[in-house]
Amino acid sequence: MTTKIKNSIIALCLGASMAQAQTALNWGSPDVRYPQSEVTSIKNTRNLSLRAWKGERVNAQAVLSTHTDLSEVTVAVSDLKNGTSIIPASACKTNFVGYVMTDELNKDGKGACGHRPNKAEWDSSMVADILDIEPFIDLKANTTQPIWVNVWVPRDAKAGKYHGSLTVSGKDLSPTLLNLEIEVLNRTLPAPKDWEVHLDLWQNPYSVARYYDVPLWSKEHFDAMRPLMKLLADAGQKVVTATIMHKPWNGQTEDHFDSMVGKTKKLDGSWAYDYTVFDQWVEFMQSVGIDQQINCYTIIPWALSFDYIDQATNRVLYVKAKPGDALYNEYWGSFLTDFAKHLRQKGWFEKTTIAMDERGLKDMKEAIKVIKKADAAFKISLAGNYHSEIEKDLYDYCIAVGQKFPADVKADRTKAGKISTVYNCCSEPRPNTFTFSPPAEATWLGWFAQTGNYDGYLRWSYNSWTKAPLQDSRFRSWAAGDCYIVYPDRSSIRMERLIEGIQDYEKIRILKAEFASQGKSAKLKQLEQILSRFTIEELTAKGAGQMVEMARKKLNEM
Repeated sequence: MTTKIKNSIIALCLGASMAQAQTALNWGSPDVRYPQSEVTSIKNTRNLSLRAWKGERVNAQAVLSTHTDLSEVTVAVSDLKNGTSIIPASACKTNFVGYVMTDELNKDGKGACGHRPNKAEWDSSMVADILDIEPFIDLKANTTQPIWVNVWVPRDAKAGKYHGSLTVSGKDLSPTLLNLEIEVLNRTLPAPKDWEVHLDLWQNPYSVARYYDVPLWSKEHFDAMRPLMKLLADAGQKVVTATIMHKPWNGQTEDHFDSMVGKTKKLDGSWAYDYTVFDQWVEFMQSVGIDQQINCYTIIPWALSFDYIDQATNRVLYVKAKPGDALYNEYWGSFLTDFAKHLRQKGWFEKTTIAMDERGLKDMKEAIKVIKKADAAFKISLAGNYHSEIEKDLYDYCIAVGQKFPADVKADRTKAGKISTVYNCCSEPRPNTFTFSPPAEATWLGWFAQTGNYDGYLRWSYNSWTKAPLQDSRFRSWAAGDCYIVYPDRSSIRMERLIEGIQDYEKIRILKAEFASQGKSAKLKQLEQILSRFTIEELTAKGAGQMVEMARKKLNEM
């Protein structure tokens, strides 16, 4: 070997050693959004122990900090082994955490609703949230790179402690290892499609078509949506969001919702309806596993103007009428009568609701009359304030955080097989899923839903993306992240933590049923004591991360 070659090898080894000395890799906390633009100091945490049910997904976050430039950094997770039993590496996902622009609550700190036309008026920053899909990245000196780790424990895994490792390496970085232990408990979480928790995150297919620049309802459009909607199905989603009119929410999002049903007034004054798009959308969603309910929005939009094609003029015209008007009754009565027939032909009538959101009592009463006249068996849903006057008419009733169903009403609704859930929106400063919200608040929502004896959780915004969702989560109305919880082709810290809360909800439900059937009153009381802490007041005082961590530890010991 020549002296020149020897010197080159020595230089490379010295360079790698220097890079190693100037980097630190440790386990961090999934409750923290680590800033990128500084070196994060974390105590030497090389070992991590997690506990999980069979079939449960658990999350962890590693943190790589560097004082020197690094290139082609990659991450790998080994098989996790318990004797001859294995959780394969394929059950483990790793993502470099990406950053997006965020802002803040309203200046009074009491919420995040209202128009924000001038972004400069709001305190903005870059925040960790995106779970990127790049296989390797380059890092600048004096920065921090979080790494998200998700392990989906197989449902047939043997109970016991599994050991493996996370390895980070790069062109300028020798392999650096963290130890990971997962204790698999002798309990099994059902597959997401079998969870009883009623999850309803509203989908926006129009955002997907715009972002990927593909023709609406084309094969390319459905192909682009499939991974996104499969992620939602794997979160336990129960509901397809369908729209039966143009701009049901007055075009409030970057990509307005359009009607999935064509309505034509013919020359003779009769009506014809085209369900092609509606059928394609529902069948597509069923194909990814979201097939339990179809919520059709809406017959009480924000702007009381209803589109149709006028055959006589070959133009799109509008009926302007409010609930109770003769024109309103004729327009919607004709459609709903025909729609009921179509739904029955498709075998979807029993799973479909005519859905409204945040509408007043007077208008709701008039709309219910029209729906029931068209077909008395139609199911109706509402997300809004609690109204005792119409409660019995509503199959799927979702009320806002801060409101509760009277105990006797909830019991009657459960007995009748009706759905009673809770939602939050921009009104609540916390808990919430803004891009600046503490990540554990997304998990906390599942516990809160159990505490309030709700059947599940609703939020209006799964993927109503901003203009550049991977760069800027701020929007002209509402706080950053209010419009979406996942990114194009990517999940988020918020989404993964929300799934944790949905899993916890389901675990609690299973334990409640078991303890009740076995007459274990002491265990039931213990479980209720754990849940009793999940109130808005307690959240404000203690913070979501500490509450969830302590409660989950007790839950996993039961």
